Parts: sequence; C-alpha cells; structure tokens
Amino acid sequence: MNSTALRWRDAMDRALYGPAGFFVAGAGPAGHFRTSAHASPAFAAAVFRLVTRLDAALGLPTPFDIVDVGAGRGELLRALATLADEAAGSLSSRLRLTAVELAPRPPDLPPAIDWTTETPTGITGLLLATEWLDNVPVDVAVPTETGWRYVLVNPSTGEEAPGPPLTTEDHTWLTRWHPTSGPGGRVEVGRGRDLAWAGVVGCLRRGVAVAVDYGHLRQARPVGGTLTGYRGGRQVPPVPDGSCDVTAHVAMDSVASAGERVARCAYTLVSQREALLALGADGGRPPLSLAGTDPAGYVRALAAASAVAELTDPAGLGGHWWLLQPVGVAVDALMAR
Repeated sequence: MNSTALRWRDAMDRALYGPAGFFVAGAGPAGHFRTSAHASPAFAAAVFRLVTRLDAALGLPTPFDIVDVGAGRGELLRALATLADEAAGSLSSRLRLTAVELAPRPPDLPPAIDWTTETPTGITGLLLATEWLDNVPVDVAVPTETGWRYVLVNPSTGEEAPGPPLTTEDHTWLTRWHPTSGPGGRVEVGRGRDLAWAGVVGCLRRGVAVAVDYGHLRQARPVGGTLTGYRGGRQVPPVPDGSCDVTAHVAMDSVASAGERVARCAYTLVSQREALLALGADGGRPPLSLAGTDPAGYVRALAAASAVAELTDPAGLGGHWWLLQPVGVAVDALMAR
C-alpha cells in the first residue's frame, strides 16, 4: 500500500463529493441506479399525503417548508410541487421548496425551488433524506491481533490494508452498536452518519424529518459489511476513484438514537411497505371486470399497482426503512391508515 492510501471515510468523501466526484459531476444518481423517488410517481404521491397531513397538524403554516437533503437533480421536489399545484387549498401558495445538494443547480430546475449546499435552519414542515445517509462517508474497520484498526484504501485501485487504530469515539460506537462483530469480520463505522442525521434534525423548528434508506438493526448487522459500488445500473466493486457510487447500508437504530437525542421526541422506524400503505399506496390489482368496462382505466390502474408493488417488494426498494423523527408534532396521526 503506497502513500496515497486513505481511510475509507476520506476516500468516499473525495470520490463522491470532490470537484470531480460522482455526485457533483455527471448526470446524477438517476443515471446510474433506481431510487424510490425515481422509480414511480406513487412514491411522490405517498410523500405528498404525508405533506398534507403534516400541514394540517402544524396548523397550515406560512411558509410550509419541504427540504430535500441529497436532492439529486431535484426530481422529488419537482413532483411534489406539481402535486401541490394540482391539489385544492392554499398549500401550493405557501410552499417553500429547498434542495440541498453539492452538485451545480440544474439549468431546467423551476425557479420556485431553492438550491443550496447547506441545510437551512428554522424549518417548519418536512425534511426529507431519501437515500442520503447511505452515501454519507464511513470508515471501515477490521479486527487485528493488536485490536480494531481502520482500513486504508488506494483510491485508484481499491486495494486495501489495515491502518491506524480506532479513535476512542469510534471504538465506543463499535462496542455499543456493532457488538456481534468479531474475528475475520469488517464493520462500517456509522458514527459520522449519526452526527450528520443529528445535524439536519437540529435544523427543524417544528415538523418531521424523514430518512428513507437501506439499513440494518443492532441484532442483525450484516457479517462483513455492505460497502459496494454502482455504475450504469450495475453493481461494481467499490473503487473510490469517482467513477461510481460508493455506498453502504445504514445502522438505522444508531442514527435514530442520535436524532432522538437532538429532537427530544421519540422516533418511529417502519419498513417502506408499512409506510407506503399507511400513506395510501395501493398495490392491489384492479378487478378484471374493469378491463371490460374501461380498458384504458384498467391499464392505468394495473400500471399504478405494479409501481407500488416495486416500491414495497422486500427484495428491492421495499427493503428500505423509514425513520420518522418528529419535532413538536405527533407522528402516529400522520401515519394512520
């Protein structure tokens, strides 16, 4: 391993968010993999139902904020703005839409959507982080004869080697949140993600912060970790050279605990399937009799049901977790079916 080797956290940060990083240059995430926000209008429709319920619970505030952290090219905010325009009531006129993203502002983004690199403070409304946390850089650690050590990686080749010992803070995190790790294993150290989530939750004055991501819980951490890469719709080795997405699943309970400490309100953690069904998504097939009376309507209903089925499939996008962190509002009524 030569002198260019970096800790994985630093290599990921440069590969994803540096001047020529994967998320800063190029076509953006939608050009390489499907997220729930890109997969179907059904996802945006479900989120919009959450928006309308939250708007009512907050007393129809002016403005009502929707902040999308890790907004890609603004796809979800565009869809939510369209749904608000089509809905009855005053919400559309009260919306304040903000995309938080390090990439340059897309030239075709509607002027009503603000574009910034920093999460605004004093948010009243909904803060979204859809498949953001899995791209917050993490260190990787391995057990050695002299204790846990960070993994160093060559950014050009992906070659790895053990590096320095863990800091006290990271070792404490490992002991608390990854107790099943043992000899021969490797662990993604999620403390930086805890700090990142706590930071955005702290930007909420009143409302709900929602993180949607692949993840795992303390009692069932994946053996050997989940670090991988994606390019052009295919899974590839996670070489942090800027040519591919580098991602790892999220320790959802650890992140949730960090957000709860900031918000001082209990969090809710449910599967994407549970969340979407609670928000009115319907994956049931339309009755076959509709095909005889309204063929076009049957085809539309079938397509909508198929889209929801993709979003709720446990082997795919349905494997996501939804973490809802309220601040000054009750989540139970918002997610009631």
